[in-house]
Amino acid sequence: MAEPAHPRQPSATARRVAAAATTAALAVGAVACGPKDGTDRGGAGDAPKKGGTLTVLNSEPQNNFDPARLYTSGGGKVPTLVFRTLTTRNRENGAAGAKAVPDLATDTGRPSENATVWTYTLKDGLKFEDGSPITSADIKYGIERSFAAELSGGAPYLRDWLVGGEDYQGPYKDKSEDGLKSIETPDKKTLVFHLKKPEGEFPLLATQTQFAPVPRNKDTGTKYEEHPVSSGPYKVVKNTGDGERILLARNEHWSESTDKQRHAYPDTIEVTSGLDPAVINQRLSTGAGADAAAVTTDTNLGPAELAQIAGDRELQKRVGTGRFGYTNYLAFNPKVKPFDDPKVRQAISYAINRQSVVNAAGGSSLAEPATTFLPNRKSFGYTPDDPFPAGRTGNPDKAKELLKEAGHEDGLTLTLTHSTAKNFATSPEVATAVQESLKKAGITVKLAGLEDNDYKNKIHSLTDEPGLFLAGWGADWPSGGPFLAPVYDGRQIVKDAYNFNHAQLDDKAVNQEIDEINKLTDLDAAARRWGALDKRIGAQALSVPLFHPVYKRLYGKDVKNIVISDWDGVLDISQVSVK
Repeated sequence: MAEPAHPRQPSATARRVAAAATTAALAVGAVACGPKDGTDRGGAGDAPKKGGTLTVLNSEPQNNFDPARLYTSGGGKVPTLVFRTLTTRNRENGAAGAKAVPDLATDTGRPSENATVWTYTLKDGLKFEDGSPITSADIKYGIERSFAAELSGGAPYLRDWLVGGEDYQGPYKDKSEDGLKSIETPDKKTLVFHLKKPEGEFPLLATQTQFAPVPRNKDTGTKYEEHPVSSGPYKVVKNTGDGERILLARNEHWSESTDKQRHAYPDTIEVTSGLDPAVINQRLSTGAGADAAAVTTDTNLGPAELAQIAGDRELQKRVGTGRFGYTNYLAFNPKVKPFDDPKVRQAISYAINRQSVVNAAGGSSLAEPATTFLPNRKSFGYTPDDPFPAGRTGNPDKAKELLKEAGHEDGLTLTLTHSTAKNFATSPEVATAVQESLKKAGITVKLAGLEDNDYKNKIHSLTDEPGLFLAGWGADWPSGGPFLAPVYDGRQIVKDAYNFNHAQLDDKAVNQEIDEINKLTDLDAAARRWGALDKRIGAQALSVPLFHPVYKRLYGKDVKNIVISDWDGVLDISQVSVK
């Protein structure tokens, strides 16, 4: 993840800001490692063992180490070693890892009253790093403090989902004994959540770090991140340079008998951040000294580095493929002419040469052509579809035919807005590939490159949104819900802040279907409905899916037990061992 974290505000409006920042960051960096199946568990006699020091080499510092301010879903990175949550992702490879499993709780939650009430029971024997018991009150308090303005930045769904959440200001302002009344703790092991509307995916939300327990008597407000109280297998010994240097050691009160998802093989974990990505990959490649037992949780290999590695069989064994549910696409604003005409949008859809776009995004090793908005993963509800089939290289003749029907027999001149950031996604290279594709269909494209912050501000402004621009989207957890709803639910159109419904679609049937799917607690059935909705929306040509990114990451030669999953494609740091 070679992009800095963005501030997030726990408000309904800023939910879209948070989602975009998360997905942009994950798109750049969520990579898994290992052989073809993503796993390197070691050969005979080389099973994972306890001991040693794992080194983590990152480009971006862990600026936030407060569970309230983290925007982390599912676990897998450094914070998951310190913070346990009600549920977590299944620590398995591939599709098996794209589901929630119990963590602090005995199950993934028991829904009632049409999935508007969720009940959890805590496991026996749970303890903080000081040996004190973890109770339901600690989890309730951990959630409540995430509502405080001083600790903004975490996932804002609870403010939108919990009854009374929109007005709650957190425990620093609210001095009442009850706190947020929609979270009940009838005893030390039970939590009951009351939601405004049915949410069948609540167990997936419960993987967020806001569900980590925080003892009220140890809460130091904004300074809590300097020494958060651990509920996981490791505790923070040192955190300096605003997250650039972090040292973790074993939490002696953590018990694997209560935690089947984390193994805690290394004795210590040393995190060093603020490094240049090229330096990180060079150090991992060379593997000298402590770097032999090193991984990175935010830095990928680029095209040039992959070309160098291609001739080294030993290095190839230490490069794996990871995929996070993310789609890069060409966005239309139908409020701007000529994109108000479906035939124009269809023509552009037919004209796109996805092969040239993939090449511009780093080649087939780093990008896969996309014809659906949903990523090609079962958990998202992916259903194969291509509403405007033109093959990998496009169909300019079909595009010209549609333009003629739209009254543009002599072609069109359009402006494409993109970022100047070198990110192989919304960058000049991809914009140029789109430009060349459309030229063959008689469409002249003028490129409007903007500095990345200006670009983001422009494309997410309802009043300033251009008619055609490059964009990308990813989900906060592996489901079609947080993928389709923020982009196509008309009730999430934002007029005075960041807006992500680029098409400004407000279709009552689409909105209603989103509500109906959210009621389902059978997530496999929900996934099928998300796939069908994706197909329905795709036929309207409101965007042109371009590619799904593929991630490549290198790890040290003495690192074993590499596990990744389809949750976010991240090397799961809680599983690795070192020699």
